[in-house]
Amino acid sequence: MHYVIHCLDREGSVQKRLDHYDAHKAYLANASVATVISGPLLADDEETMIGSCFVVAADSLEEVVAFNRNDPFYAIDLWETVSIRPFSKRVDNRS
Repeated sequence: MHYVIHCLDREGSVQKRLDHYDAHKAYLANASVATVISGPLLADDEETMIGSCFVVAADSLEEVVAFNRNDPFYAIDLWETVSIRPFSKRVDNRS
């Protein structure tokens, strides 16, 4: 099953995000769930990072919740809100 994780940073957290970015990337590279796609959410200026979005593949919602809670960004309390939802992938037009 696929899941979407949508996280919005606490206001004014860009430097905090950057300070812990390497640990976050290392965690994702060795995580227990497969990342289908991920990246930072951006402000309207299309440059300033304001959150994170992931599509992951896992066996259960509980596994995804645990994955998110073990992320270094979660540990430093970067995200103000986190939403995790099952996702039914219908279209993938990549060749």
